[in-house]
Amino acid sequence: MNEFKDPVCGMTVRPETAAASADHHGTTYYFCSRGCREKFVADPERYLHPVAAAPAPSGAQDVEYTCPMHPQIVQLGPGVCPICGMALEPRVATAAGGENPELRDMSRRFLVCATLSLPLLFLSMSHMIPSMRHALDARVWLFVQAALATPVTLWGGRPFFERGWRSIVNRSPNMFTLIAMGTGAAWLFSMVALFAGDVLPASLHTQGGQPPVYFEAAGVITTLVLLGQVLELRARARTGRAIQMLLGLTPDTAHRLRPGSEEEKDVPLAHVQPGDILQVRPGERVPVDGVVLEGNSFVDESTITGEAMPVAKKENDAVTGGTMNGNGSFYMRAERVGADTLLARIVNVVAEAQRSRAPVQRMADLVAAWFVPVVVLVAMLTFIVWTLAGPEPRLAFAFVNAIAVLIIACPCALGLATPMSVMVGTGRGATSGVLVKNAAALERLEKIDTLVIDKTGTLTEGTPHVVSVATVGAMTETELLALASAVEAASEHPLAQAVMARARATGVVARGAQEFRYAVGKGVSGRVDGRRVVLGNRAMIDDEHIDVGAGLDARAVAMREHGETVMFVAVDGKLAGLFGIADPPRESARDALTYLRARGIRIVMLTGDHLATAQAVAAGLDIDEVIAAVLPDRKGIEVERMRSEGRVVAVAGDGINDAPALALADVSIAMGTGSDIAIETADVTLIKGDLRGLVRAHRLSRATMRNIRQNLFFAFVYNTLGVPVAAGVLFPFFGVLLSPMLASAAMTFSSVSVIANALRLRGVKLDA
Repeated sequence: MNEFKDPVCGMTVRPETAAASADHHGTTYYFCSRGCREKFVADPERYLHPVAAAPAPSGAQDVEYTCPMHPQIVQLGPGVCPICGMALEPRVATAAGGENPELRDMSRRFLVCATLSLPLLFLSMSHMIPSMRHALDARVWLFVQAALATPVTLWGGRPFFERGWRSIVNRSPNMFTLIAMGTGAAWLFSMVALFAGDVLPASLHTQGGQPPVYFEAAGVITTLVLLGQVLELRARARTGRAIQMLLGLTPDTAHRLRPGSEEEKDVPLAHVQPGDILQVRPGERVPVDGVVLEGNSFVDESTITGEAMPVAKKENDAVTGGTMNGNGSFYMRAERVGADTLLARIVNVVAEAQRSRAPVQRMADLVAAWFVPVVVLVAMLTFIVWTLAGPEPRLAFAFVNAIAVLIIACPCALGLATPMSVMVGTGRGATSGVLVKNAAALERLEKIDTLVIDKTGTLTEGTPHVVSVATVGAMTETELLALASAVEAASEHPLAQAVMARARATGVVARGAQEFRYAVGKGVSGRVDGRRVVLGNRAMIDDEHIDVGAGLDARAVAMREHGETVMFVAVDGKLAGLFGIADPPRESARDALTYLRARGIRIVMLTGDHLATAQAVAAGLDIDEVIAAVLPDRKGIEVERMRSEGRVVAVAGDGINDAPALALADVSIAMGTGSDIAIETADVTLIKGDLRGLVRAHRLSRATMRNIRQNLFFAFVYNTLGVPVAAGVLFPFFGVLLSPMLASAAMTFSSVSVIANALRLRGVKLDA
């Protein structure tokens, strides 16, 4: 059987079970999900031919680093992105965080350059102070300025020149291209003016016969850009604190019992293996995912699920690594350790989501691709216009204004607008029990106008109970439960578990069944003590051509009107009885649906249950539309129909019988329950499996997209207004010019303001 690797996520895929396929240059690729296929189709070269970053410096640790703006850039160890020139970041943060070598280097350069730039700035204005003006010869002051500015420009600005040169070699002009051109031109011109001023045109010479120098511009601009890099790197580090916080939830050690004894030994968490018996003491964090064997307590799961109320844990209950134990103590069996724990999977999902790109980013990418060449052209036109039509000294004005255009137009803020918001938003969601798999899903979630919800386990508690039993003829309830539980023992369906629970409560011991068969969406059948037992819905009974009878049919109708799901039981081809099973609605369902309806979202219940039962539940929750008696394979067809009508559809389900509908939705939402969460396939996962999580997800989407639009607005307006002002359009009217130093300060402020605005998402309110 042929198997292929999904080029996007690397999962093994079989053609016959693949969610989608695509052709690229004659080769067919298979994908695990429609989302992976969409990523591949949008940018196949990113996954087939990843761009290699600059070589890692010697001594770099064996850690993968990537660019927050260009996630296809991956290398071992720190470095800079060959596309945008930004410092790379670890693909997955560490709990301790560690010192950023790029931040350390930029901070050192800034402190040294600031120390030299302050006297440089003072000397550049010394001509305005009479006592200073006559203290030394004017050329001596110029040599002092050159001595101060040269190390600042060449040593302090060396990273910018290296990145600017690399951007030209890679044909990817970026902000460092403009910075290198601006500061390099100012310093080089000043050196020529100082040592070979006679080669410059006479129109450039001042009244003293000396051409003007711009050492202070080159030095101060370099220092301000270094300050901007320091502030930006510190702010970017804060965007990754959500992952660091999640990683920091797990303890370093665990209390493990020695096999065959009650003696405990503290062992490193990495040494814990599945099957180990661990003790969790009061006030400690649960080390790994597992099951309680002995004892009871209340566990605070808020860091994982976002729910503030502690959850009672007793024997056979599942516990999750990273959650906080209360006052009780219990023993647990480790089941998932290391990378298999829920917390580790959450970290991986969040890390991948933070590196993903929202569709809205394409507009910024398109603008940025043309931005630098256009800015260089504008700077050239500025120089030409000032040279031809400016006041004297024309060349001096032309030179200064051209440099100001290059400096102020750095597109860093434009490039940071989307990635920073996505990083902070997805991290904020993870700490509230909302896992967003990629930025595209976060953007689509804001636009949904239809929410399709399954009934059992989504709108309801997911723990149905048998509330009524009806038998036929001499069949007793005990005998009916014995036959039904024998068949249902092989099924994991929630309704089967309800029958099993009723049997245990009645004292019935389930027997084994032979010839077990499962009819998808209908029921089960098997042979018990030589008798053929069929248990399922009305469709199952009709397929077996079994007569229900008017009496039981009327009883079934009455049960459904009370919101009960009816299961028919037939023995040897004759109806033996029926069960009425009720699953109460979740307490949070009504408030959550009210919120979503208020935002113009149409609520549709799509269930395999009988219409009358579904309508009874829908009536209590004011659901807009009910589509009932739908088999799993038809759910996808219903979702496709809604999308063909122009709706943007989100589907929320448990990820099993709702799989066809989830796969075809614009946004798939998995209602998770602890460690059994389907985070690998859904676009959005609600860890608690509660509809309040759906409200959080929608609010997170709206807040993040609003934040992205604000950032893009700031970036576009900043460059739209800044470039003309730097070019001197206000000078003919108000006599106002923007010096290169002020342009550099404005450029730094724009980048830092975008990151600061993104960081506001950390405090966004997601609960009602």
